[in-house]
Amino acid sequence: VQLQASGGGLVQAGDSLRLSCAASGRILSGYTMGWFRQAPGKEREFVAAISGTGYTNYANSVKGRTTISRDNAKNTVYLQMDNLKPEDTAVYYCASRMYSTFSKTVNDYNYWGQGTLVTVSS
Repeated sequence: VQLQASGGGLVQAGDSLRLSCAASGRILSGYTMGWFRQAPGKEREFVAAISGTGYTNYANSVKGRTTISRDNAKNTVYLQMDNLKPEDTAVYYCASRMYSTFSKTVNDYNYWGQGTLVTVSS
């Protein structure tokens, strides 16, 4: 299983970005997919996840500004981020969990993409 994240870049505060995560290999539609981020000097933290049944959950820091979605036919997960803030600056990672149940815990995810950098200037 390989995950390829893309869509990061340098934007200004208030702008929007859509990150994509394309999966290859054996990714079943029932798997939970998540996005995490890691800012310099900080631990990797949960951003959003979507379960195999379509249940979504968001970190409080991004709730109301972020939407996670998935296209099972394309084996792709998206993270739409609006009204970006400088504190959203981080490397964003997509991850896959081999269960349909939702989790916010890094260690519960089995496969990870390489990360895509999002930089938000003030």
